[in-house]
Amino acid sequence: MPISLRARVVFPVDQPPIQGGVVTIEGERIASVGHNRAAENVTDLGDVALLPGFVNAHTHLEFSDLRHPLGHPGIGIVDWIRLIIGERARGDKWRAEPVSLGQQESLAAGTTTLGDIVTNSAATCFTCVDATFFHEVIGFSRARAESSLKALIERLEFAVATYTAADMPPTQGVSPHAPYTVSPLLLQPLVTLAHRRNMPLAMHLAESREELQFLHEGIGPFRDLLEDRSMWDAEAVPRGSTPHDYLRTLAHAPRVLIIHGNYLVEDELDFLGTHRDRMSLVYCPRTHAYFQHDLYPLITAQKHGVRVALGTDSRASNPDLSLFAEMQHVSRAHPTIDPHEVLRMGTLAGAEALGRDVEVGSITPGKRADLISIPLVNGAATSPDQMLAGLLATDRAPVSVWLNGRRLTGPNDPSPNLR
Repeated sequence: MPISLRARVVFPVDQPPIQGGVVTIEGERIASVGHNRAAENVTDLGDVALLPGFVNAHTHLEFSDLRHPLGHPGIGIVDWIRLIIGERARGDKWRAEPVSLGQQESLAAGTTTLGDIVTNSAATCFTCVDATFFHEVIGFSRARAESSLKALIERLEFAVATYTAADMPPTQGVSPHAPYTVSPLLLQPLVTLAHRRNMPLAMHLAESREELQFLHEGIGPFRDLLEDRSMWDAEAVPRGSTPHDYLRTLAHAPRVLIIHGNYLVEDELDFLGTHRDRMSLVYCPRTHAYFQHDLYPLITAQKHGVRVALGTDSRASNPDLSLFAEMQHVSRAHPTIDPHEVLRMGTLAGAEALGRDVEVGSITPGKRADLISIPLVNGAATSPDQMLAGLLATDRAPVSVWLNGRRLTGPNDPSPNLR
């Protein structure tokens, strides 16, 4: 039997807000959205906003068991990476439990779709959300290119076999980690593989000034790190390289997520805007603030038509996995950005970046019934614009989450067996 939900305001994202809107669900799908005053079996949710489930375009759930970020605010990126290496070296780190915890925390906070960077096959054996698993690849020296590619293919085959019988198998993708861990010699066949198998690809790029120095001059903290780990190859990256060189190679993949992009310059952002049919930029606001980077080039990215999605990165650089908190941070850090655009970044733009926009990202008939409700801020706000701005200006969080048309038992108690 269809069910209908009425809210003080519905934000479909792909169309204007609807005050007193009603969303009707049939099974796992959205049947209609509008006023529908004749709808039967209506549940009045009260003084809330009804939104599509959030889309976290970039996270590392393997660190979801951390109680606090590693290091301290303003820590150097390479010093932080050394802490990451130590964390991964823990004897119990290859467990799947942190990934499970991270998915459940994400779902409780209203994220129903996410893109997760995974480093081992065990991490892909559990999913209670719509997940895209990007298999991380590391191989900086030219000597490691062939073995790294072979290892990736084996992991992909294992993952596909694991989910052969699943009703909604997770999407599998590829993640060449970063320019200081993946040489151009390895990046090219990874892009070719992604193209041949029609898989999405995600790569950390232009994350820090130290990375730019490393690419251009082959010196600095990243070279020290590679030498310390016996990974340095003096010929792996041509001197004078820039992120633009990597963007040109990545553009040949069918779908690309450029992660962070904190220090992309105008011509590089223009390149992303020109190729927005298959390339997206993922901004991780609170992680960006944790490292005290320069102001994020969001305004410039928008000027060039770049699709910008949002991510939480991980609990190694973030206190939690709330994508709504990321949206609230964007509104504070970039007060001139339209609140509706901020909402789009955390929903439909992320779905488009992951190639999931046919299914999720907006409250649209035919799409999956992934929804969240958030209590509106008390006050004099009467227009949807004021209501949304008020939500983004406070610490409000979702109180109810629907996944595939099913209302979860509570925002802090999502069922791990929803599929």
